[in-house]
Amino acid sequence: MAKVKSKKVKKVLLIIIAVVMIISVIIAVANLLSLKNLLEKGNSYNKVEIENQLVPQKDENGHWYFTTDGDFKVMHITDIHIGGGFMSKTVDEKALNSVAAMVTKEKPDLVIATGDIAFPVPYRTGTFNNYSGAKAFANLMESLGVYWDVTFGNHDAEAYSYFDREAVAEFYEDEEYKYCLFQSGPEDVDGYGNHVIEVKNSEGIITQAMVLIDSQAYVKDNIIESIKGTYDNIHPNQVEWYESEIKRMNAENEKINQDTTPVKSLAFFHIPLVEMDDAWNEFRENGYKDTDNFKYSEGIIAETGRQVCCGYGEDDLFEKMLELGSTKAMFNGHDHVNNTTFEYKDIIFSYGYSIDYFAYSGIDKLGSQRGCSMITCKPDSTFTIDKYNYYSDRYDIEGFTREEVTMQFEDVTYQVLPE
Repeated sequence: MAKVKSKKVKKVLLIIIAVVMIISVIIAVANLLSLKNLLEKGNSYNKVEIENQLVPQKDENGHWYFTTDGDFKVMHITDIHIGGGFMSKTVDEKALNSVAAMVTKEKPDLVIATGDIAFPVPYRTGTFNNYSGAKAFANLMESLGVYWDVTFGNHDAEAYSYFDREAVAEFYEDEEYKYCLFQSGPEDVDGYGNHVIEVKNSEGIITQAMVLIDSQAYVKDNIIESIKGTYDNIHPNQVEWYESEIKRMNAENEKINQDTTPVKSLAFFHIPLVEMDDAWNEFRENGYKDTDNFKYSEGIIAETGRQVCCGYGEDDLFEKMLELGSTKAMFNGHDHVNNTTFEYKDIIFSYGYSIDYFAYSGIDKLGSQRGCSMITCKPDSTFTIDKYNYYSDRYDIEGFTREEVTMQFEDVTYQVLPE
């Protein structure tokens, strides 16, 4: 009798194993087909025709730079959240379409996406493969033929993803992507993607610099902290790196024109600094009126719970920015329905419009938060910021269609919390 029971148990186990294997194969095939279709979708868009397109070069130290005596246009997008699995195919295609439409209209010299390109959450996408989302975005940008760069977000390489941050960095640095300007950055500096892109005039003077920084992910890079959302901060040696880069560029400019004025720069990263939360709290506590430190410009803070999901610790980046006098604005994402821009202690903080169709429940049906920022860098080192909603008439473009959405914050200047 015992032998009969043992055989039955083994048979049941074999059946279970066989079923699991069959389901795994079906899911794997479905994901491969989904990614194939997504890559074909990216390839379906025409190359963006940019008159006299600027082509970057590398200096003797390996830094990318553009040369122009005119305006330099940077498009800031964020939180694209491409699932890359068979369960997210429809929303992934919408995300690619929105990026393609805005890039086609704006014809930027450079696109910077500040993190969370991929969103490989398996129970929602059907895959752990974070390469899929990254590959879909890279494929799209290469098809559009516009220079582009990324910073890492917390979802780009989760603890449960197939590939870690180092592997994803190597992916973006692949020579296959000839329009991608991503660089992993110095090996002795924490994070991946700490690098600088310079804009120079014909005399070789740096008129503006884009400083891209890895804002890290979680305090401890594991699944528990990921679920809790315990966000990390920019590390001390990254701040030291930032200071050294600003001083390097200052020295280069001074050597050319004997001018000791700090080089002007803009910073890009994913998770907002603690000072963004401090600043908004000061504004709110003052009855949503400007203070000596705070000057409101536009947009809303509409996240519930923690309105600004900054790191849980402290860092010295903002203090270093004030000390060096170089960086005049910083651009981030992470909080998908925040899109405010304001000035705090003479430095501009600017949330980017998100692309997200997937990460927030029901967000594919909403539209107030989706769009891009256009940063125009002037030859005199000044700059302007213009924000455009994806559903505005600006993007009524032949050959592109947009979904119907609810503009949930259409009549809101900024989000007022109940007392």
